[in-house]
Amino acid sequence: MKISHIEHLGIAVNSIEEALPYYENVLGLKCYNIETVEDQKVKTAFLKVGDTKIELLEPTSPESTIAKYLENKGPGVHHIAFAVADGVANALAEAEGNGIRLIDKAPRKGAEGLNIAFLHPKSTQGVLTELCEQ
Repeated sequence: MKISHIEHLGIAVNSIEEALPYYENVLGLKCYNIETVEDQKVKTAFLKVGDTKIELLEPTSPESTIAKYLENKGPGVHHIAFAVADGVANALAEAEGNGIRLIDKAPRKGAEGLNIAFLHPKSTQGVLTELCEQ
């Protein structure tokens, strides 16, 4: 798998509206995109720190994985996303070949039009890992 860089850090929040003042007014970052990903039942907000992004994740439904995460663990770091240069499908096949448990068997569309897939934290040292490609 060829990882080119950290694409973003995903942070679960109860409310983007309530979280943004901290990131913008205290840290001095600028939100440049807010969108809803209907099939994932999540609203996202993106901020940049150098070449890396922070993705704030707000549930849009009590059935979303982010709502369940917030209920169990509260707000905080949810996942780390890596950009893969050799494609998400290839990276998934390689990860599975190395005994990594996959959440997604094939790439799917995520925020900002990226192809994404997740690796299960039970086989990635406790860190929910997202693979991304343009």
